[in-house]
This record gives sequence, C-alpha cells and structure tokens, in this order.
Amino acid sequence: MTVDSLATPLVLALDAMGGDDAPGIVIDGAAIARERYPDLRFIFFGDELKIAALLAERSELKDCSELRHTADVVTADMKPSHALRQGRDSSMRLAINAVKTGEACCVVSAGNTGALMAMAKFVLKTLPGIDRPAIATLIPSQKGETVMLDLGANIECDAENLVQFALMGAIFCRTVLGRKDPSIGLLNIGTEELKGHDEVRIAASILRDRPIPGHLFGFVEGNDITAGTTDVVVTDGFSGNIALKSIEGTAKLISHFLRETIASSLLAKLGYLLALGAFKKLKKRVDPRRYNGAMFLGLQGVCVKSHGGTDAEGFANAIGVARDLVAHGFNKRIAEELAAQYGLDGSGHAAQPQHSEDE
Repeated sequence: MTVDSLATPLVLALDAMGGDDAPGIVIDGAAIARERYPDLRFIFFGDELKIAALLAERSELKDCSELRHTADVVTADMKPSHALRQGRDSSMRLAINAVKTGEACCVVSAGNTGALMAMAKFVLKTLPGIDRPAIATLIPSQKGETVMLDLGANIECDAENLVQFALMGAIFCRTVLGRKDPSIGLLNIGTEELKGHDEVRIAASILRDRPIPGHLFGFVEGNDITAGTTDVVVTDGFSGNIALKSIEGTAKLISHFLRETIASSLLAKLGYLLALGAFKKLKKRVDPRRYNGAMFLGLQGVCVKSHGGTDAEGFANAIGVARDLVAHGFNKRIAEELAAQYGLDGSGHAAQPQHSEDE
C-alpha cells in the first residue's frame, strides 16, 4: 500500500496490555494517533473489562475500534521461549496473528521485546534472503537522523547477519528518509581496519566487495552515532542496546543538570525565561517520545515495538511509525531490493539463469 492509496482505512492491531502503563497509554495513544491520521482503524487485544471502560471515555474511538478479549498477557519478565509456548492466546500473540491473517496491516506493542520478536518471527516469518530480523530506530544526530540497528534482537551475530542488517538499514534509509546513496558504518572499538571482532572485520570485507544500496563508509565509534558521521550504523544487538541506553541516559543526565542550573539562582531563572522559546525548541528536538517506535526489519509483515515506559504521546508516535511503513510500502521495497541483491525469484529461491534456445 502506498501513500496515494490511503483512501482505504488502515487497520492496526494493538497489543493493549503491553507496556508499564497499559492499557491506558495504548488507548490514549490511539486517540492521539487517530486525530493525526483519520484513515486509521484499530483492533485492541486485551482484557475486555479494562479496555472497554477506557474506550467508553474516548468517543473519538467509538466508530474506528474493535475489541478482542484475551485472558492471557505476556509479562515483562517472561522468557521469549516460554512466551512462545504458553502465550498463544495472549494479547501480543493474537495481535500478531491479525497481521498474518490480513485482518490488520501492522502490529504495535509496548510489551516484552524478546517475546515480541520471537512471536513475530515465528508467525510472520522472515523475508527471503534474511536469516534474522533486526530492531532498528532513528537516532537524533547533528546532521538530522541516523538509522541504527540491531538494538537488541540478536545478542550474537555472524558476519553475514551484519551484512544483512547493513542492507536492510540502507534500504530503510532510502525508502523512509529519502537518502539515495546512504553511507553505512559498522560500529567498532576503533576506525582502524585491524580493530574489532572477526565478525565485524569480515562483514566490512564482504560489504566492500558486494554491490549494496548505498556505500560503505567503514568503521565508526560510539561518538559517531550522534555526530551523524554515517546515515546507517550497524552493530549486533548487544552493543546496539547498550549504545542506545547510554544515549538515552546521557540525554536525561544533561536535562537533569540543566534543570539544576536553572534553579540555582534568580539570575539563571531570569535567563531561562528570556530564552524560553529556544529551550522549548531544544526540548522538542531531544524528546525521546518523538523517536519512539522501533521497527522489526526483515519480517514478512510490519511490526513496531514501542518503549515499555512511554506515555500516550510516545505510543501515538509508534503508531505513526507503523502507519508510515505501510504507507511507503516498505516491506515490498525491501523485498525487491533483497531479491536484486541475492538474485532471488518471487518464491525466495535463487533465480535460475536464462538460457537461449541455441544452448
């Protein structure tokens, strides 16, 4: 589905029980998203009594929502393997199933990340040419926004996994951010070619020799992420998750220091009032809710993970991310690019060479 074909309402499956403050933030977030995007409709999966009471307070959702009762919930501390076996009737699993059956065009959840990834991969399957899905998000940088992946789905990765992440990240950058020739950086402990694990160095070697939808910049370090040195930063889920949380923590620390400084004297408070407009712009620029909504790239279906501790505004932004992925036909584009990269036919197998009649 493309932007031009949005006359038909988009149906989103929402895991109403996922997140620290669910189902409240899910319902309120859907209301905010609906105001922004009148073409949206929702199927809420979760505890009927809790959700129905909240929906009754949101008249704007009355004609665009459907409620599916689920007794089971995937808890935040549940192991992915356990959730996969025991969570077949959970709000998370049934929301994913709705995408598989075509009832919904995408699923959004603020629940257990590991469980969501495991279930989505099991139900939706991966795209041809992709071994493992990756969690990707946009990181604010000095030059705009940087695509970063993987952010926690794959703790250990081999070189080919990193190559696939690089391809998906570059395609995402081209499709969503509109950058025709995105630069790709592999996160490492240094920029020298001899630095880092074998997997990272082998991945760099492969990317240098393989035609890719963009170009390889080389190795980048942690400070390059927010500097915007490259359009795409590729790493394994272990390093990526640590880097992401470190960036979020640093932003909160600076905000804390800023509030302390402003409150330290009358003159500082006066200066704050004089520069209030600038501070509001800064707050909006670095607001983590603005960047909420991590994409599971590489699946045969759109799945977006919202931060578990977000509020309604943040969840609405995650819904917006899911809508944009569908509106841009992202999965179709990534499948086409991957088919071209790996020489796959429509069934996901290696294309057979064409022979002339004289052969």
